[in-house]
Amino acid sequence: MNKRRAARELALISFAQIEKEIKKSGNTTAGEVDIAEIIHKSTEVLTGEAENNLESAVQELAKIRDFIQNYEIEHPDNLERPYEVTPLPVNIPLTSDMTGRIDMALEAAEKIYLAIELTELAGFGGLDEVRDYAVKLVRTFLENKKTIDETIKKFSKGWDVERLVRIDRDILRIAITEMQHFEDVPISVSIDEAVELAKKYSEPESSGFINGILGQVAKDINFPSPLEGEG
Repeated sequence: MNKRRAARELALISFAQIEKEIKKSGNTTAGEVDIAEIIHKSTEVLTGEAENNLESAVQELAKIRDFIQNYEIEHPDNLERPYEVTPLPVNIPLTSDMTGRIDMALEAAEKIYLAIELTELAGFGGLDEVRDYAVKLVRTFLENKKTIDETIKKFSKGWDVERLVRIDRDILRIAITEMQHFEDVPISVSIDEAVELAKKYSEPESSGFINGILGQVAKDINFPSPLEGEG
């Protein structure tokens, strides 16, 4: 994971909490919200989630171990053997029994992988360069929220911005913030990164939806349509 991708993810994860803080405090400008502190707290949450995932994975693997041990001990070949004697190895259970256990092992592996990703992302959050870029993304969005949300509405075929799936809306906001205000970031990179965020955090169909909207935004940036009322 590169630093800017990590910054985008941190910004995305922090968006919901930042909006809550704005509504709770009644603040309306970016300068009145401690964005850096909220992002820092988000990294702490990521670390906690990673620990929970690892703990859950270990518990699931322990259940598989206990199932196999108990199956062996309670097998007819071992029931009449003395307790202090090592149980004989036995044939594995029916495939229908083991399939569920294998699924548990796979789920545990996925949780471990996610824990590693979360820990890596939280580690990136401790880097000044990553944190500063995430803060810049969020602050720039807040300063230009009205025009950015109007852009989303313009190209989302009549959808009310507030009724879009929250994660999709926030991914679009981050991408359009970059596309409209970060001249050092190629538009194609912003689109590709948004699609990757959608694949990771949203529903399967969301990546195509987001790619389609951002493709239209890109065309509008390169070839802006005339304002209403202009000839």
